[in-house]
Amino acid sequence: MTSPAVLPSRTALVTGAGSGIGAAIAEELARVDTYVLVQDVRPDAASAVVERIRAARGAADAIGGDISDPDDVRTIVDALIGSHDQIDILINNAGVQHVAPLESFPLAQWHRLLGVLLTGPFLLTQAVLQPMRRHHWGRIINIASVNGKRGDPGKVAYCSAKHGLIGLTRVAALETATDGITVNAICPGLVYTPLIEKQLDDLAAMHGLTRDDTLAQVYLSSIPQKRMLDPQEIAAMARYLASDEARGITGQAINVSAGFIMH
Repeated sequence: MTSPAVLPSRTALVTGAGSGIGAAIAEELARVDTYVLVQDVRPDAASAVVERIRAARGAADAIGGDISDPDDVRTIVDALIGSHDQIDILINNAGVQHVAPLESFPLAQWHRLLGVLLTGPFLLTQAVLQPMRRHHWGRIINIASVNGKRGDPGKVAYCSAKHGLIGLTRVAALETATDGITVNAICPGLVYTPLIEKQLDDLAAMHGLTRDDTLAQVYLSSIPQKRMLDPQEIAAMARYLASDEARGITGQAINVSAGFIMH
């Protein structure tokens, strides 16, 4: 039986992998013998991750593109199919945030967040199903959030998109249940990433608090372990869900949240 730490001869596409959780997942998958196409809207950031992977003797390439654009999605998926003739693992991780009260939340930001956080995973899932079905093996892992299970003031678009992403996960899991494909969501809690750094500043301004007080009062006070997570903790769960050992897990929204969410 294949070890859960090894994904031999697999290929993976990780979106938003130029930093944070996406970069950690890309490096973790490459560490266990998976070729990784590192996607990010910032090509230089994606290339930097590829350099680290190659320095560790892993296999990876970088690609840019906007995952909310159907033409870009097709280009990204075609690049992996063209180079390796298969796509085994899709990690829908790309993220963006905007914090503002609902009554003044800009419509342009609403469309932007839903485009990246929900429409992009929908388009990518559509694009990879045929090649995964052809090989009768596939893993689709959506990086959702605890905000896919709870509301959070100031995050109307983010919470709406992440709730929708869990719905997409469940429908896709049902429609692929007999195809050798699993579809799951990981729901991280507070993870130390550049996205969280910016989010803390925005929330501090909205609540009239200092950044440190925002972290303590808005987040850590509600987290049983009283700590932020490391991106590697999310990467380890993604690696497991991508393995053969996790073949019986599908349609799930799994919390990695230091106890923040328990349902």
